[in-house]
Parts: sequence; C-alpha cells; structure tokens
Amino acid sequence: MAELATYELIDHVAVVAMDDGKANVFGPDMIAALNRQLDRAADEAKVVLLTGRPGLLSGGFDLRVIRGDDEHVARKMTRGGARLLMRLYGLPQPLVIASTGHAVALGALCLLTGDYRICAQGDFRIGLNETAIGLALPPFAVMLAEERLSRRHLARATLGARMFSPESARDAGFLDEVVPPEKLRESALEVARQMVDLDGSAFAATKQGMRGASIARILEGLR
Repeated sequence: MAELATYELIDHVAVVAMDDGKANVFGPDMIAALNRQLDRAADEAKVVLLTGRPGLLSGGFDLRVIRGDDEHVARKMTRGGARLLMRLYGLPQPLVIASTGHAVALGALCLLTGDYRICAQGDFRIGLNETAIGLALPPFAVMLAEERLSRRHLARATLGARMFSPESARDAGFLDEVVPPEKLRESALEVARQMVDLDGSAFAATKQGMRGASIARILEGLR
C-alpha cells in the first residue's frame, strides 16, 4: 500500500505531502501517516511544510466513518484528528501549509493551524461546511476559528457555513497568500527557507506562550 503522506527533506525543511488518490480525507490511516511523518520531522527538520495533492488539500474527516455503524471507530477517528490538529497548532517548528486547492471542513481547520498559509489560485472552495451538512463544530474547531479567523467573517464562516474562494479566504483569515498554481511549491519553500533562519528555541517558546493554554484545554476535554 502506498504511503498516504510522503516525506522529503529539502534544506532543513520537511515537505509532507498528503495524497490518498481521492479526497485526502482524514481517516484513521491518514491521521496515523501524518503523525509518523511529523515524528520524523521532529528529529530532522527545522521547518515543516504540509501540502496536498494537485487541486486538493483535504476534504475533511472521512464521512463514511463518521456516519458508519461503528460509533467507537468514529469517535476514535475524530479524537485522533483533533489531537493531530492540536499537534500541528502547537508544533515547535514553524509550520507552512501550501494548499494545492480545495480545503473543506477539517481541511480548512488544518489551514488554521499553520504559521503561514499559501494557496494556489483557482476555482477552489475553502471553508467550514459543517452546519450545512448536519454537523456541529466541535470545541477544537471553535477554538481554532475564534483564534485565527477575522472577527468580521467569523459568524459567516462558522454558523453560516460560507465557502470562500482563495482570495476571499485570505481576507477571512484562512490564508496569508495566494499565488499562481505553478508557483505554489517554490513560493512555499521560499517562505519555509526564510523560517529556517529563526531561532528555534525562541520560536517554540513564543508559540507555546501564545497557544499552549488553548491547546491544553482542548486536549483535556478530549480525555
């Protein structure tokens, strides 16, 4: 079976690319694959760059599991996804996210964990569609939305399930930059290489000071 998340080390930057050949859903196997690659990056890299397959970062949780017959498996997956996002949000290294296209539900929440988020231009949808498909945003999602999204867009992005284009997603707070698709990888690597020069200890301590309490509250709730 092909690895769902590949790993490449470039100039102290761990490039982790998700590709399940379909919607890049955060199912149990993808969550485990990402955690394995983050473990590797912790030992080898100064910066992590997370990206997806052409045209798609992620479509969110695996809804087949969430709506399946095994409630235990569904609960385990959602908790695993929440812990993964809290790991990304509190990652000691800088985290750059290069969105190759659509980022929906947990895919959009993944963007909110990044320290710099860059997306390809195109007819892509970015946003939190949970209330439109009969799902309530869990506490970890509410926390990320409140801490990272523009107050002007918060209600529409969460309660209203509004989907954004890359350009409007930048204004809403999901993204920091939008570039032509052919420039996405190199633009993201350029940002990541600049972050390599940051003092790692100072960066990690500052991020912990800014986000540690919120992350600890969410993790405690998951227990």
